[in-house]
Amino acid sequence: MFLILNLFKSKKDPKKEQTPSRPKRNQEQVANRKGELGEYKIDIQLDQLPEDYYYLSDLLIKNPKAKSGYSQVDHVIITPHGLFVIETKNYQGTIYGGKNRKTWSVNGKFKMMNPFTQNYGHMKALAALIDTKYQKSFISIVSFTKRCTFKVEPELRQISSNQLIVYDIELSEYIHRKVRALKREPQLTLSKEEQENIKAAFQLANITDPKIWQAHKEALKKPSTNEKATCIVCSKAVSEKVKAYCLSQKKFNGKIYCYEHQKK
Repeated sequence: MFLILNLFKSKKDPKKEQTPSRPKRNQEQVANRKGELGEYKIDIQLDQLPEDYYYLSDLLIKNPKAKSGYSQVDHVIITPHGLFVIETKNYQGTIYGGKNRKTWSVNGKFKMMNPFTQNYGHMKALAALIDTKYQKSFISIVSFTKRCTFKVEPELRQISSNQLIVYDIELSEYIHRKVRALKREPQLTLSKEEQENIKAAFQLANITDPKIWQAHKEALKKPSTNEKATCIVCSKAVSEKVKAYCLSQKKFNGKIYCYEHQKK
C-alpha cells in the first residue's frame, strides 16, 4: 500500500519548482523600455500614411548650435504639401506649457526644455541641407503618450498652427488633417522628384557611426556650466550635493537621479 502511495508523490524538489525572480531593472533600463514601446506606437502610426509620403526615423545630423554638436531627429515626414518634423516625448503626467515659454513642466514640478524650441533646432539643421525655397514648408509636431494630459495653449492643438502637440495614437490623424488644410492654401507643392531629392539629402547627412552616436549621448548627459544637473529619468533639476552623491555611487553608473528615483 505504501509503495502505491509513493508512486503518486512528486519527486520534484520544491526548491527547484520555485519561479526564479527576474533581475530588477535599473531606472535607465525602464526608461529605455518605455521609450521603445513609445516608438513602436509611433511606427504603427507612420505606417498608416499614404504611399506618396516618405518618412525617415532616428537621424543624427550635424548642428553646430546644439549642445553636442549634433541634432537627433526622431522622425521626418516628407509629404507633397509639407515637411513634418516630429519630436517624441515619453513622460507621464500633466504637461504644462506654451509655445513662447522657455521651459515646460510635468505635473507642475519636473521642468523640461520647451519641446518646440528643441524641435526648432532640429528643423533649422534639416533646412540647412536643402534649398531655401523649402524653408516655409516645415511643420513642427511634438508627440506625447496617452499617459499624459495636456494643459497647454489651445492654439497648439489647432490644425491652423504650424506647431502641434498631439498624442501618439492620433499622430497620423493630425498629419492627414494638416495636409488637407495645406492643400487649400496657396503655397509650395512638392513634386515626387523634389520629395525624393529632399529624402536623399537627409539620408546623406545622416550619421551612423556608433562612436559619434555614443559621444552625442554622453554630451547630452553632462550638464552645461551654466545649467543645473537634472535627473536622467524625470529631468528634474537636482542640487550639486545630490549630483555629487550620485556620481560617487557605483550603483548609479555615472548617472544622476533625483531623490525620488534614487529609491526605485
